[in-house]
Amino acid sequence: MRILLYRADGNTAPWADDFARHLPQATCVTWTEGQRQEPCDYAVVWAPPEAMLRELAEVKAIFLMGAGADAMLRDADQIPRSVPIVRLGDAGMGVQMAEYVVHAVLRYFRRFDQYEDQAAVGEWRQLPPRDKADFAVGVMGAGVLGQRVLDCLKPFGFPLHAWTRSDKHIDGVTCFHGSDGLEAFLRRTRVVVCMLPLTEDTANILNRANLGRLPQGAYVINVARGAHLSEPDLLTFVKSGHIAGATLDVFRHEPLPVQHPFWQEPRITITPHVAALTLRSESVQQIAGKIELLARGEPCADIVNRDLGY
Repeated sequence: MRILLYRADGNTAPWADDFARHLPQATCVTWTEGQRQEPCDYAVVWAPPEAMLRELAEVKAIFLMGAGADAMLRDADQIPRSVPIVRLGDAGMGVQMAEYVVHAVLRYFRRFDQYEDQAAVGEWRQLPPRDKADFAVGVMGAGVLGQRVLDCLKPFGFPLHAWTRSDKHIDGVTCFHGSDGLEAFLRRTRVVVCMLPLTEDTANILNRANLGRLPQGAYVINVARGAHLSEPDLLTFVKSGHIAGATLDVFRHEPLPVQHPFWQEPRITITPHVAALTLRSESVQQIAGKIELLARGEPCADIVNRDLGY
């Protein structure tokens, strides 16, 4: 068995070492532009370049080094549909995502962002506590990671909402779905958390119209993709006070350019795409298990639906 590896940063050696432990029968080779490889059975990649697509079209399956499939699907029309594209499931990302979102929600609910501002100027002043009944948290996208976040928020007693493409039932969560349910979801949500896959339908979904449907003093947390958010619209709403604050982990251009106006807006908290880092060992173990399933002709989980985009 031969596995073709590719990462834009070139750091494939640790992945090859882990595959040697979990799939000792496999030989891992690193893709290099201009060097034609012997045929490989499987590919394990992240954001492969266009020059690699011909070789990807010849493997039995393509495994992604992350949960999102948007970077791969941009060129998926050049990959035969007979070649499954398989994303990571949880692989240790769920708990990280939950930690990040819960921290951000509690920071806003307990006014820690405001206390940080006061501390910076030496001001000692207690602020009135908030009422949880008025602090509904709404998660856009309730897949594996989204449901993990909702589960971790439940013990704190916030009203919880979820908005999904199709109808879902989640215990303890008020669910909305489809375009008809989006406005009602937003109007009843104080903290909106974007965890959607990036597709044609969800790109730019946090735009002027939808941000304006959030209640006065709402908060935005984006841990999905930068292209979900209209950055100029968010900045306008933050400056007007309609959006009281935003915690953003993803951006249209990464690293976020030093001249970007978000850096100068104190009510926008920026982190460098760290909400859920890929844990290599857990990821390789998961991918190795899926390769063994496919090699035996058995189905595996997390095959991307190219029509839906995730």
